[in-house]
Amino acid sequence: MVATPWPPPPPPPPAAAPYMAVTQALADALRSCGARGVLSGARALHGHLVAVGLASAVFLQNTLLHAYLSCGALPDARRLLQTDITNPNVITHNIMLNGYAKLGRLSDAVELFDRMPARDVASWNTLMSGYFQSRQYFAALETFQSMHQSGDSSPNAFTFSCAMKSCGALGWHGLALQLLGMVQKFDSQYDSEVAASLVDMFVRCGAVDLASRLFVRVENPTIFCRNSMLVGYAKTYGVDCALELFDGMPERDVVSWNMMVSALSQSGRVREALDMVVEMYSKGMRLDSTTYTSSLTACARLSSLEWGKQLHAQVIRNLPRIDPYVASALVELYAKGGCFKEAKGVFNSLRDRNSVAWTVLISGFLQYGCFTESVELFNQMRAELMTLDQFALATLISGCCSRMDLCLGRQLHSLCLKSGQIQAVVVSNSLISMYAKCGNLQSAELIFRFMNERDIVSWTSMITAYSQVGNITKARQFFDGMSTKNVITWNAMLGAYIQHGAEEDGLKMYSAMLSEKDVRPDWVTYVTLFKGCADLGASKLGDQIIGGTVKVGLILDTSVANAVITMYSKCGRILEARKVFDFLNGKDLVSWNAMITGYSQHGMGKQAIEIFDDMLKRGAKPDYISYVAVLSGCSHSGLVQEGKSYFDMMKRVHNISPGLEHFSCMVDLLGRSGHLTEAKDLIDKMPMKPTAEVWGALLSACKIHGNNELAELAAKHLFELDSPDSGSYMLMAKIYADAGKSDDSAQVRKLMRDKGIKKNPGYSWMEVDNKVHVFKADDVSHPQVIAIRNKLDKLMEKIAALGYVRTESPRSEIHHSEKLAVAFGLMVLPDWMPIHIMKNLRICSDCHTVIKLISSVTGREFVIRDAVRFHHFKGGTCSCGDYW
Repeated sequence: MVATPWPPPPPPPPAAAPYMAVTQALADALRSCGARGVLSGARALHGHLVAVGLASAVFLQNTLLHAYLSCGALPDARRLLQTDITNPNVITHNIMLNGYAKLGRLSDAVELFDRMPARDVASWNTLMSGYFQSRQYFAALETFQSMHQSGDSSPNAFTFSCAMKSCGALGWHGLALQLLGMVQKFDSQYDSEVAASLVDMFVRCGAVDLASRLFVRVENPTIFCRNSMLVGYAKTYGVDCALELFDGMPERDVVSWNMMVSALSQSGRVREALDMVVEMYSKGMRLDSTTYTSSLTACARLSSLEWGKQLHAQVIRNLPRIDPYVASALVELYAKGGCFKEAKGVFNSLRDRNSVAWTVLISGFLQYGCFTESVELFNQMRAELMTLDQFALATLISGCCSRMDLCLGRQLHSLCLKSGQIQAVVVSNSLISMYAKCGNLQSAELIFRFMNERDIVSWTSMITAYSQVGNITKARQFFDGMSTKNVITWNAMLGAYIQHGAEEDGLKMYSAMLSEKDVRPDWVTYVTLFKGCADLGASKLGDQIIGGTVKVGLILDTSVANAVITMYSKCGRILEARKVFDFLNGKDLVSWNAMITGYSQHGMGKQAIEIFDDMLKRGAKPDYISYVAVLSGCSHSGLVQEGKSYFDMMKRVHNISPGLEHFSCMVDLLGRSGHLTEAKDLIDKMPMKPTAEVWGALLSACKIHGNNELAELAAKHLFELDSPDSGSYMLMAKIYADAGKSDDSAQVRKLMRDKGIKKNPGYSWMEVDNKVHVFKADDVSHPQVIAIRNKLDKLMEKIAALGYVRTESPRSEIHHSEKLAVAFGLMVLPDWMPIHIMKNLRICSDCHTVIKLISSVTGREFVIRDAVRFHHFKGGTCSCGDYW
């Protein structure tokens, strides 16, 4: 007997067998065929129904209709509905409606729905679900509204869940609140499915605080509900908050683990993400394609090819086939690691090369500067797929943006117009960024104006474009024109203010941001704010902002902590900076560089070297900036031999070629220590053309050691570079004046006038009671100017008693801005408090001497940050040891 793939028709029952038993047996057989997708079996049973005279039974007709649709046999189902089912009921229509929806025939489903003589809640739910599954979320919500207005059916738990999922997908917070009110009106909030959907909806709408309040009221949250909160906590409160919830979950599924792996990876904690994958595996959890995708992406971010290769081996062993997402992650891993042969091998092994894989490979080549190869791949993709992918286009346009290749960018723009891809938001956004980066803001704004649909990125790109060229007013106009703003938009505008020196406006922007209900500051917000506080020297305000980071759970974020270290360092509070550094567990290279730079700025070269050496001992690999920081520390402290050793180590040990900043530090180090000839020889050996910073370092050293001949050579090169900085001209004029060459000094000043170069005005500022006070030389604008000058005159009398004799100088030097700030600080700050002052130029020798003496006669401590470094004055001495 030959086996058949479907169950044979049931044998004729005994005559005494009840009708219901026969019907049930036939119905079970039909359901089996539908579940297994055996169309031939369903057709055979259909014939049997006709043979035994049961073809007109409505229950069996509905079951047969469901079987046909489950097998994907739409023509059979239609034929049955149109010819055999003469009296369809609402269940019949619902089955057909569901079949249309699942087969993607929504237009047919809508037509049937409109013709239905009667509908129940299942009818509405089926149509809503069909719209949701096809990602037509707005249509799903319109259907929900129509159902509510019709009044013929009351919504149930499924109805509300579908509506809330659609609302969440659209991110409509206002509608979400209305749905919450309806759920409470129908007393459905206690249903576990509805409660889970409510939490998920508010998380997706960005209202995580409200979602959290609803979550804690749920008695027994489902895994889906807990997983939704994991996403919300990770995005809003940080990954540590999500980990706390994850650790407390009574049970977890693979989705829970995958969410935490992804959250850790996206927050930069890629090693922890990979550790979690290992833990997941050890607990017997089966890794799926999502796990492998997140893990491989983490390996790519960590540049860990060994980890990635082990995961690749597991993928081959454990997955029946590599799906496009895992394949794309593998391509990204190898491409970002520079292993283009392996990346192409994975790519070529794909049976179905989707646009994601093509885009990842193109992006990998771009990352390594292989622009020509990226363009060739793009053309191959067009030939193979016979279509243009919007993300591949956007990726290549971004490559043009990085290379400032306006010519190719315009060609791609033309291709976007011809293909119609210009309508894709991601493509238009890339074009805006490309034109803005290339300086063509007119074209960038033109694309923006012609966009049919704009997203947050579109608006943010325009804000960033105008802020980059310093047009803050225009950037603010775009910001104010947005109907919906998120934290990224606020950060862009905040960064624009801070970047261009409008720190006070930036801090006002932060205050306005806090008043927004649906916007929560993130790590970027606080990093930007701490930069503003550092630039202003407003450490007290920085202390208050640190309180904000504690409130939102970001104080332990590595990037935030790094910004705090830099802020304290730039505000003269180096001890507090070191405390934050020591407290930080997850130190990255930026952390080490920030601490080394801080010590260097404070002239604490030995401490900078200690941190640098400790970094090497712990296995951290220094980069270009690390060596700039440690060489700067050696320069400010006169550590010549140590500086030479590190300069040699750069190339010999870490294969880092010295750049202009390194040469500038070495010239400054050698020159200030009196090795002027060696400094000049180093300049002559530079592989690149010396800049104004390099010659300026030599010129400053020449002034210190009185080498006028070499100073003239350095000045000649500086003047030939046409540097707009007045400092070099003023320094050379002073060198001539000190040497008694008044005519030469006058000639330098005339050269300045002829070139239109004006002396940079010196000003100082300090923070008192959360207000920044600014002082300029001979300033008369300060409301307490008379009292400040009287205080300064008395201080000058006191230090004169110690032997200070003022050299002949203009009246303005007596009232230099830092002296005015010192007098003001003594007037308004308590005796126990160190006085912190910031200055935009290098402190002059007279002011340096005066403040040393004032610290002696008053017993006060002064911390002054000038354009180059910090000076800590106390007891008549300065931390620089008069070496600056």
